[in-house]
Amino acid sequence: MSEIENPQQQNIKNNPKIMKAWAVYDWANSVYSLVITSTIFPIYYSILTTAYEKKEYVAETKRWIDVPVRHLITIFGKEYQPDAVYGYSLTISFLVVVFLSPFLSSLADTIGNKKSFLQFFCYLGATSCMGLAMFTGMQNVFLGLLFSITASVGFWGSLVFYNSFLPDIATQDKQDALSAKGYVYGYIGSVILVIICLLLIQVFAKGAAQQLLFTRISFLLTGAWWFGFSQYTFKHLPQFGDVKDKLPKDLVLLNYKNLFKRHEEQGGFLEVLKDNLCFYKDIAKESFHELFKVGNELFKDRNLKFFLSSFFFYSVGMQTIFLMATLFGKSEINLAQDKLIGTLLVIQIEAIIGAVIFSRLSRRIGNKNVISIAVFLWIIACIWAFFLNKENPTVEYQFYGVAAVVGLVMGGLQAMSRSTYSKLLPQDSMENTTFFSFYDVLEKLAIILGTFIFATLIEHFNNMRIAALSMTVFFGVGLVLIRFLKLKTLKNKETL
Repeated sequence: MSEIENPQQQNIKNNPKIMKAWAVYDWANSVYSLVITSTIFPIYYSILTTAYEKKEYVAETKRWIDVPVRHLITIFGKEYQPDAVYGYSLTISFLVVVFLSPFLSSLADTIGNKKSFLQFFCYLGATSCMGLAMFTGMQNVFLGLLFSITASVGFWGSLVFYNSFLPDIATQDKQDALSAKGYVYGYIGSVILVIICLLLIQVFAKGAAQQLLFTRISFLLTGAWWFGFSQYTFKHLPQFGDVKDKLPKDLVLLNYKNLFKRHEEQGGFLEVLKDNLCFYKDIAKESFHELFKVGNELFKDRNLKFFLSSFFFYSVGMQTIFLMATLFGKSEINLAQDKLIGTLLVIQIEAIIGAVIFSRLSRRIGNKNVISIAVFLWIIACIWAFFLNKENPTVEYQFYGVAAVVGLVMGGLQAMSRSTYSKLLPQDSMENTTFFSFYDVLEKLAIILGTFIFATLIEHFNNMRIAALSMTVFFGVGLVLIRFLKLKTLKNKETL
């Protein structure tokens, strides 16, 4: 029997090699999060969309400060702030993921090859990162935004399938530690690559033009890193899926080699293609029906209902701020590039520590309390960010303080959210991909809402601090909802 035809094997769970292979994918793909989402690309985008910097005198501090003047981006005859356009581009990328992931996860469960879909999105994201090297200025800004969108689709689309492997390969008692281990691998790997990129840009580059060239080389390195290290994951991670008995005669659209066959024994190529198209049409129709069905099923469980509701609201704030943080530091604080990237590196190192601390803390006080602490600290960070003022001589140090809070809770909240959801799901279910598809769709809907609100407030007020403050509302609702989670007890000790 082929790998796809084999049923899920019981000895897969808690296999050290498989768990390591799963965690290594975090090492591979997290470079996108740091290089493209958080540090180098947003700064590069800000530089290329800045026309010039003007000097302004602040009477209160008796200091001259540099204020960037940005190029406006024209879309359908209307001019937009570049930071707002970047936010809207992220919104578009997540809309694509929301529409694709239910269909693809349903398809993966049907034919039992979710690892293949993980590979597809991995390669889409990696090649898109390399494509960003072609973005050289305002004359092709839309090309840069296009590759930014497809890289985002590749990254987030792959996570739908990646996250769904967690309950397949680890028992409940191992999931918190494995989830945190994945994030730790990711943070360490991404920090290493960013340091390499910084050495190229800040040390080896001679002059501004060469710095921009080496920045584009950094995008090539990011794609190569993601593609290369993921091969270890794909080598050792098994296929999973509830394989149905009735499949098309030949999956021609999923195997390009079959496109060049005559298929004479199966009625000819057109007959096989027709069978395929009907199959994919039925999958598309059933996938969203299944998504709503799964959502209704999950929300019938009291704990899942309150967890998922809380997760949605605090994800609006957490993910939006994570995606827009670098542009905030550049646009609102006008922090120097080296200081900004240095700060973000410290955040990543803090996130490693935070993921480990929160994982261990959950054993003592439970996941619910750990998540509550993290969300409360996010609220503090948002309020603090609102009061940052670039005319204040201490604003740089205040920004470092906000970054310190964010770094501490970012990795911990992400890891605890993933493992908490995994624990609450029905155990040994063959629908884990669909369950995690719902989880990821919910997260993407949160990001769509968050980035749209953030970008709209930037465009309306030309002020990112107000946009950051608005996220406290979503954190507040998430904090209230998570407190309704009722936990099981084992020997007088909470299990979540």
